[in-house]
Amino acid sequence: MRRIYVYFISQIVLACLFPAKAQDSLKFPLKIRVGADVYGPVSYYTNKKVLSLEGYLSVDIDTQKSAVIEAGYLSFKYSQYNYSYESKGSFFRVGIDFNLIRRHVAQGKYYAGIGLRYGLSIFSTDVPFLTQTNYWGSASSSIPSTRHLAHFIEASPGIRTEVFRNFSIGWLIRLRILISPGTGKDNKAISIPGFGDATKTFSPGINYYLIWSIPYRNQK
Repeated sequence: MRRIYVYFISQIVLACLFPAKAQDSLKFPLKIRVGADVYGPVSYYTNKKVLSLEGYLSVDIDTQKSAVIEAGYLSFKYSQYNYSYESKGSFFRVGIDFNLIRRHVAQGKYYAGIGLRYGLSIFSTDVPFLTQTNYWGSASSSIPSTRHLAHFIEASPGIRTEVFRNFSIGWLIRLRILISPGTGKDNKAISIPGFGDATKTFSPGINYYLIWSIPYRNQK
């Protein structure tokens, strides 16, 4: 027992005379990011029916979470032998991104995680040309433009990596669920800006971003 007391006293004396070196703290840059989607404009060259322009702004809350707001515009055209259809409008999404990479590895440069979003689409639809054929012959008509408001939610897993100082590239897979199409049973939309295929309640999509980052604060 005496030896145990001597051991503890000697450790206390040593700790007082030679205190342990404090562990170094690391600084993690918190950033504001501005991103532009390049997938939509590039795909327009192969599919002239859909033009999509989209961008986002995010602000790091801490080393693992970011607040995000996204906005864009989409124009969709579709035609068959007896009718043509058009929809166009703006959309907005707000939500949060969760980085699943450990902070000492991410260091404000790398992201692999998932985002959660609420989406709002403000758009119009119209049918410029419609032909109906029956026993008495054919008749042509049109349906004037009407405005709609759709709501949806989504989960968006993705990755991002810094390739140059404060410049990154990344992609997101969007898994969207429609809450309300904003149209009646007799005037259903084919495509909803920001959501996609309005004939289904689930619509996947993808974005590929070029991102510019602005460090605004360091967090230890």
